[in-house]
Amino acid sequence: MIKFPYGISDFHRIRTDDYLYVDRTAFIPVLEEAGRQLIFLRPRRFGKSLLLSMLANYYDVKTTGEFDTLFGNLAIGQQPTPEHNQYLILRWDFSKVSAQGDLEHIRSSLFQHINQAIKDFVRQYQAQLTFSVDIYDDDALGSFQSVVNVAKSSGYTVYLLIDEYDNFANDVLIQDTTDAARYRELLQGEGILKTLFKIIKASASEGKIARVFITGVSPIVLSDMTSGYNVATSIYLDEDFNSLCGLTENELSTLVQQTAQSCALPPTQTATVMETLQQFYNGYRFCADMTQTTVYNPTLCFYFLRHYQKKCQAPEKMLDGNLAMDAGRIRYIAALPQGSTVIDHILDEQNPAMLQELENQFGVENLREVQQDSHYMLSLLYYFGVLTIIGRNGLGKLILGIPNLVIHSLYVERLKQHALPRTQDEQWASHLAEQFYQTADLQPLADFMEHKYFAVFSNRDYCWSNELTVKTAFLTLLFNDTWYIMDSETALQRRYSDLVMIIRPSMRHYAPLKDFIFEFKYLKLDDLKLTGEQLREKSVAELEAMPPVQKALQDALVQLRQYRPVLESKYQQPERLYCLAVVALGFERVVWRLLD
Repeated sequence: MIKFPYGISDFHRIRTDDYLYVDRTAFIPVLEEAGRQLIFLRPRRFGKSLLLSMLANYYDVKTTGEFDTLFGNLAIGQQPTPEHNQYLILRWDFSKVSAQGDLEHIRSSLFQHINQAIKDFVRQYQAQLTFSVDIYDDDALGSFQSVVNVAKSSGYTVYLLIDEYDNFANDVLIQDTTDAARYRELLQGEGILKTLFKIIKASASEGKIARVFITGVSPIVLSDMTSGYNVATSIYLDEDFNSLCGLTENELSTLVQQTAQSCALPPTQTATVMETLQQFYNGYRFCADMTQTTVYNPTLCFYFLRHYQKKCQAPEKMLDGNLAMDAGRIRYIAALPQGSTVIDHILDEQNPAMLQELENQFGVENLREVQQDSHYMLSLLYYFGVLTIIGRNGLGKLILGIPNLVIHSLYVERLKQHALPRTQDEQWASHLAEQFYQTADLQPLADFMEHKYFAVFSNRDYCWSNELTVKTAFLTLLFNDTWYIMDSETALQRRYSDLVMIIRPSMRHYAPLKDFIFEFKYLKLDDLKLTGEQLREKSVAELEAMPPVQKALQDALVQLRQYRPVLESKYQQPERLYCLAVVALGFERVVWRLLD
């Protein structure tokens, strides 16, 4: 049985309590060569804190006697670098700093955290420190200068590890997008953070700090602090470190094989488990080099495999609560003046979002651009982990896309909340969708779409075809990753306007559930030579009898006949597969037909 370290970022505990550790120590020599002060960005829950913990244990003078236990059978254990176990480790975690209240409250929280870390440092290294450290309750910057001076005087240098350096500054920004004052006070002029990093820079240049490793999520603070700290090397877009955090395909495949053995799964079922993980958790690329493999979200993979190992079946919910904050990041972007247009564009598979290059430093002077310029918004979404690099176009522009289905669900949920803000409407829509999964009768949902949904979608500033708009509207009502995989593009080689709903392998034992393929068509009111009011007065039978509607239905049915054999062959249950042609008449009426 594998002890998956779900939610555990303590390297020492993982290694001494026999938890799984996916070896990243081979990167240590490369990191040492990259620079003495490094900045590394990754989305939340990608293993940054565990990386820092591993580095702390490797370089700490206090773990010298445990080196073989901690690193002996890892890559670095065979050829350690000369710097192992040479430093005193000082760690800060800015996710523990509160962004609530005014500047003085934030300053107080930051100083309390720094001072507490220094007190822990002094207790940890009391045998190494030959002088006492002065700790100032109202001046943690002075405390910091005192501790590095004492370490140097005692014959040691400090390795400073800063986790989530941008956390509370980002929170200040996101809490109120119109209030740049607190953010400016934190970072510009002689702001707290800027002053702090100037002291770090000076201490490093004086030989008191040997190395600095900083992690965070986005570069939104960097341009505001770089004048005070312009010596760090940014490695977060370097292809050499694409897989420094995250799981590779080979690593995950090995874990799936081990899990499958504990559940005595046949090879076909093992392959199905791997396919599910690929669809829901893979797809992240952290550099512009398209030859680099995509990586998996490790936290979600461990969440899934831990459950599978215990129950020998997949968890019902593919998204655990650890990504709730990612949904908040999407809401933040969507709430900006041009944010909803950016979110709409991201969901347009025919015309994907593109950038010449990612914005890699922006701060308070760019707030207007962040709120209005799609380049900044798309870059932020990339750093948040809800967009990734999926390719380049003919001119070398980066093509951005949603990495996987679990992130896709966050976008869809955002659209649904916007379209159905009233709880009772959302609950009724979910009830109608659940009925449809079992009956394949689309009419109740079509009626709901006509009366409740189309008014919202018709007013949106869509930059794509209306056919895709109709698909998006139905997707938001039907999306359900508990029972369904809402994508089979590879299997079908389908056109983008189709919506495919395949029952998840772990849910196929629920007999009432059905598989679905949709083909959507859109007819403009001008083409129909009718007004919206005239359409609303017609019966369904009258709508179906209209020649443009008949043609659109027949065209859709022809395409569905081409798709159906592919899925019938793949899933071997043709009796569960229902193919639906759906025609939207403006944003007024819906006509649909099942393929015989």
